[in-house]
Amino acid sequence: MNATTAGIEGSGVLEGAVVAVAGAAGPAGRATLLSLAERGATVVASDSNAERLAEAVDAARYAHGGATVTGETVDLLDLDAARAWADRTEAEFGRIDGLVHLVGGWRGGSSFAGTSLADWDFLEKLLIRTVQSTSLAFQEALQRSDRGRYVLISAAGASRPTAGNAAYAASKAAAEAWTLALADAFRKAGGDAGPTSAAAILVVKALVHDAMRAERPNAKFAGFTDVTELAEAIADVWDRPAGEVNGTRLWLTPQS
Repeated sequence: MNATTAGIEGSGVLEGAVVAVAGAAGPAGRATLLSLAERGATVVASDSNAERLAEAVDAARYAHGGATVTGETVDLLDLDAARAWADRTEAEFGRIDGLVHLVGGWRGGSSFAGTSLADWDFLEKLLIRTVQSTSLAFQEALQRSDRGRYVLISAAGASRPTAGNAAYAASKAAAEAWTLALADAFRKAGGDAGPTSAAAILVVKALVHDAMRAERPNAKFAGFTDVTELAEAIADVWDRPAGEVNGTRLWLTPQS
């Protein structure tokens, strides 16, 4: 199914769904807000940068007249704040059908010996703690949905770390493990009938967008995933049965 065509026709499974997007203000977040709104979802976005978040929300609203796209700043290092965000969302819209976790960042060095544990301290909060917060805060609401999806964006380096990327790769691997544990909870909740909700991991080498290409016109960006392709792949997770995607790594780059 072509993502754009499905969205325009309004015939996809996301029509009327309520999807929260954490880390929505960056290029990947903007593309995801557009894709979800295009497919008919109500989109509830959050980010730590209020100004960039407002711009992303306005862009999605403008591109898809009539789409419901909201935004608020949420401290995802605070589990109580994340739970309050989930509670507000469900109270306002009556349901939550998805949480897309796009919170990201990178720190690294040129060698293993040169690894800074300060990088680990930073990445543990950014890449692991935020996943813990969103998964714990949204699990029950997603289980109540008949199409609940938790989508984590990860990196190929999590399964094939390089010497200078120890802290980053270990953080991504931990976030993946946490998400797979959520998938097991969904599996157990489904019992013999199978899960109705799913937690899935989309794996990329790295992301690229138009501004990066403009800055480096001669760069090849080999193996990189365009943010628009990522956004379509995120939306496509709802097109597949929960039992098919739950607990899986979906590779958008050649598998390591």
